[in-house]
Amino acid sequence: MEKLLQKIKSLSSNFSKDIISIRRHLHSYPELSFQEHKTLKYIVSQLKSLNLKIKENIVKTGIEVILEGEKKNTNKKVIALRADIDALPIVEQNNIEYKSKNNGIMHACGHDVHTASLIGVIKILNELKNEFSGIIKFIFQPGEEKLPGGASLMIKEGILKNPIPSVIFGQHVFPNIDVGKIGFCNKVATASTDEIRLKIIGKGGHAALPNELIDPIVISATIISSLQQLISRCKPPLIPSILSFGKIEGLGATNVIPNEVYIEGTFRSLDEKWREDALKKIKTICDNTAKAMEGKCEVEITRGYPPLKNDEKLVLRSKTFAEEYLGKDNIITLEPALFGEDFAFFAEQIPACFYALGTRNIKKNIDNELHTSNFNVDEDAIKIGMGLMAWLTIKEMENI
Repeated sequence: MEKLLQKIKSLSSNFSKDIISIRRHLHSYPELSFQEHKTLKYIVSQLKSLNLKIKENIVKTGIEVILEGEKKNTNKKVIALRADIDALPIVEQNNIEYKSKNNGIMHACGHDVHTASLIGVIKILNELKNEFSGIIKFIFQPGEEKLPGGASLMIKEGILKNPIPSVIFGQHVFPNIDVGKIGFCNKVATASTDEIRLKIIGKGGHAALPNELIDPIVISATIISSLQQLISRCKPPLIPSILSFGKIEGLGATNVIPNEVYIEGTFRSLDEKWREDALKKIKTICDNTAKAMEGKCEVEITRGYPPLKNDEKLVLRSKTFAEEYLGKDNIITLEPALFGEDFAFFAEQIPACFYALGTRNIKKNIDNELHTSNFNVDEDAIKIGMGLMAWLTIKEMENI
């Protein structure tokens, strides 16, 4: 296997220049969730010369690619590898030659890296198809950034059938660890992500006559304050969870109390039982608080992605394989994060391993957070990411 490992590293190095060029093209021409039509065409154009089985237009802009190993063996194990392809509605501020040309849209979450890396994995494994006998299903998934999530829709359209994968791998760029390092989370990796929208209805009027009004501003403030006690006083203390509000809109003035206030926020948890309890309590608190102040609160809860639960045995195997590829010192264990990730839908169906690809390089001033206008990656991570995923795939293929 040492010889094979070196082959993968050599191929990763040989392909890296082309894959970085692919990443830069994708970065220059980002597309929003479920609108990735040109991205789809570009991905297919990069793969057509390989004579693989390519199925397009899954959930309109998704792609499935099938690669069959040619090694003589009875093993027909199926492994799935996934990359997300959509971008975010963010105006890019980076001063780089491949800056987004689509104004107001940016690959600020690294999906350009995920996509380019998976193309690299395909190229590597296609060169090594005589080294394995199973089947690899590559999934280019749209709409990770927007509910209900492209993963859930692809599953409904049968992406995990014909053939049925036994495991699935996914990776995500991670600006909090250095390039060259990989992070694994043994069990629950990311949180559920539910959206909360509130419409607080009162009776507006002149600010000088508060006694004649039902002030939705004050009701809103009381509701937000009361809801924070849900986390501090109702939540089981050992379960990570957050409730945050990022938007409040009350179109009054210095001397005008509005009739209505709109609030939007997110609730996240790593525990499904607490998630269900909390969502019920949120509605009760909002209803009762507004009613006590003679107003009304309309509550809309949009259920988001579930917690992403890694398969512990698969993660432990993968960590061992990653140590073989990169060295034990470069593999770290991560704590769960309260980010959301629709790869969780895949993990509900089959054993999954979702891991972090380090992209930070402080010496190059590359350390901005995800979903920011200055986010970027050290592109050395791309060679590491595609090589490691190819190695994990072949090693897991042997684990019959």
